[in-house]
Amino acid sequence: MSKEKKQIEKEDLIPADIYAESRKQIRKNLIEFKKDRRIALGPYATFYFESFETMVAQVQEMLHIEKGGDEQLKDELIAYNPLVPNGKELVATLMFEIDNPFSRGAFLGKVGGIEEKIFMKIDNEKIKAVPETDVDRTSAEGKASSVQFIHFKFNEDQINKFKSSDTHIELGIDHKEYAHTAKLTEDSIKSLSADFI
Repeated sequence: MSKEKKQIEKEDLIPADIYAESRKQIRKNLIEFKKDRRIALGPYATFYFESFETMVAQVQEMLHIEKGGDEQLKDELIAYNPLVPNGKELVATLMFEIDNPFSRGAFLGKVGGIEEKIFMKIDNEKIKAVPETDVDRTSAEGKASSVQFIHFKFNEDQINKFKSSDTHIELGIDHKEYAHTAKLTEDSIKSLSADFI
């Protein structure tokens, strides 16, 4: 669709009836598109790198489920447009996925402030993640949210390095209770490179 588009508008959406008819195929295509944009980090953390396409799909799906029409659309655009990469950044939804509610509560209670400890490393240069500022993702009691929205902001030099074929890129969390890194695959780098202008 694409990378030139930085904000979703009503015109980008498929009419509700057509979406309902095509939904199964659209969702199947989206799963294929997202597979190289999903990066697991350690036992619980998964980064889902967002794009114009994934956010259009999210808005479309919310409208399909809730059927709120234009009034709902305004709220969805306010919620999801900030997660469309601006051409000089990567944007991810980070989820801590733990099925057992007791284990999940115990883990999240230990990792307050984790959103401040996320980074990407291009060769040996560290780029610190910037959490989305819509709401506080760590409670006053020090409990982290199981869903975090984060931005990695790049300069031109870093973008060029990211796109070059011989770069070593790592994604990491450096929290005292959760320290893990993962090397990005060639397929992931290729998919994420499309988010840059």
